Amino acid sequence: MEKKYPFYFRFTVTLFGIILFLYALYIVRGIMIPLAFALMISILLNPFVNKLQQKKVPKIISIIIALILAILFVAGVMFFVSSQVVKFSANMGTLEQKFHHLFRQLQFWLENNYSLTLAKQNELLAQAGNSLKPLVAQTLGTVLGTLSVIILLPVYIFLILFYKKLILNFLYEIFAEKNSKQVGAVLDQTKKAIQSYMIGLLLEAIIVATLNSVALLILGVQYAILLGVIGAILNVLPYIGGIVAIALPIIIATITKNGYITQIEIVIAYLIIQFIDNNILVPRIVSSKVKINALVSLVIVLLGAAIWGLSGMFLSIPFIAVLKIIFDRVDELKPWGKILGDEIPMYHKGQLWSRLGRRKKSLSETIIQDTKT
Repeated sequence: MEKKYPFYFRFTVTLFGIILFLYALYIVRGIMIPLAFALMISILLNPFVNKLQQKKVPKIISIIIALILAILFVAGVMFFVSSQVVKFSANMGTLEQKFHHLFRQLQFWLENNYSLTLAKQNELLAQAGNSLKPLVAQTLGTVLGTLSVIILLPVYIFLILFYKKLILNFLYEIFAEKNSKQVGAVLDQTKKAIQSYMIGLLLEAIIVATLNSVALLILGVQYAILLGVIGAILNVLPYIGGIVAIALPIIIATITKNGYITQIEIVIAYLIIQFIDNNILVPRIVSSKVKINALVSLVIVLLGAAIWGLSGMFLSIPFIAVLKIIFDRVDELKPWGKILGDEIPMYHKGQLWSRLGRRKKSLSETIIQDTKT
């Protein structure tokens, strides 16, 4: 007879297992981050590699062609962004002088209205600078980690595509033969979810970058194209990225322009773009069969940031989407799949059970109720 453990024991073991798993992901992040990106890109490039092989192109040559095209695309985007950054850095001295002037005005305003002396303000700034040193070190580590990702990515992608059949056979063989159809369905849905997510994300980024740049050009904001592209990239990060994307052009407008009309216009323009993105672009371009609710999305993005930094924020949504696909296919895990999804039931189980538990009142109960009323 199978022994059943109490709920609190099972919950504690499960929670401990999750914490141990997350800690392991944090420890091996230098290895797992490029591997996770490589896996996603490999799934994205796989259909193109298959088409080349169907045209009698050798397997290794097909993979190399797909890799070269992907590298050229990324290099083109980086060249475009870097050219805009060069234009921005050319006027850095002027922007720095204007920023110091505005900052000095802010200090005098604080001193006159809140009796906060310049010495006290400088002391608070020094304390803030000391507290930001770990953040700067973490950012530098993220940059160095990104360089390692760039170096390892092509190698990982090539090997994953080359050993694709070996990896698939392993996934099928570790499960019982009776579950082969279920495993195949999970793998197929996972592949489609990641492919649709990546392609939709790319199309969404291009459209949002265009809308951002056009809006900022119309409003006369300097470095409009650079800020528009950065805003589109940040838009990939749910909720948090959108806030930073709006803050950047507001800061530039504050430094380069007088008054506050432009800043208000930027907020209005970006809110309109966000409305178009959330209600038109995402449902029709990015959205796939797997939908994650907003609460889980926010928590998983923050958790990804805590474990893997910026890379974790980007990878968190497709990762949780894959988990939902698996949970939806396993009977014991279906409640977890439902809590991750965005389908809100008409009523909860307690209401259902109370409805099913209702019975017709007896004559004595009816008499008692009538006498009370």
